[in-house]
Amino acid sequence: MAHATATVDVMRPPAPAERGVDVYNLKLGMWVFLASEVMFFTALIGSYIVLRFGASPNPWAQPGKVLSIQITAFNTFLLICSSVSMVKAYASIADGNVKLMKVWLLVTILCGATFVGIQVYEYTHLIHHGFQPSGYREGSELAELAAANPVPYGAATAGLYGSTFFTMTGFHGFHVTCGVISMTYVFIRALRGKYSQQDHRGIEVIGLYWHFVDLVWIILFTIVYLI
Repeated sequence: MAHATATVDVMRPPAPAERGVDVYNLKLGMWVFLASEVMFFTALIGSYIVLRFGASPNPWAQPGKVLSIQITAFNTFLLICSSVSMVKAYASIADGNVKLMKVWLLVTILCGATFVGIQVYEYTHLIHHGFQPSGYREGSELAELAAANPVPYGAATAGLYGSTFFTMTGFHGFHVTCGVISMTYVFIRALRGKYSQQDHRGIEVIGLYWHFVDLVWIILFTIVYLI
């Protein structure tokens, strides 16, 4: 009887925890979600490229005339640094250093929150000077500059420039905000001792999302601010 029981135990399929199904499902779910996000941002960026280079006359301003490249370049550097700190947080918990993981995770949260804050400041500054989703506000400083210098500042009445800019950067800013909120939740769990060297799935999954958000922003910064 004991021999038969041992044989049954050996032939029994491993339990989900033994197979590591939880880890696989979490990562698979994130990869599927990121695949949908790739299609979403590809559609946005593709539409922007078609509209920008197919419009005649072109209503888009030349780089640096309306948008502040200096401020956004600093914001881009900040987001890249947050990606590095996210890697450091994951490496720390993988090595069993829970305390250092908390420090790097907090640095990532602060960098992400600062990025969102600077983007809000940029939006406020642009709207104050007349740059809106519908185009340049009539009678604003930018509208007058565009009317007098249409080539570097774009057309004063065109809404394509404003609508595409605020749509793409706004959706990305929303994703960054969601990432900051999610990492704050992960950080609270870390403070409660929920992660260890043996189980740090939450750190890994949020790290995948954060690296994706950083990569998307590098593409947006290049095509929106520099080209």
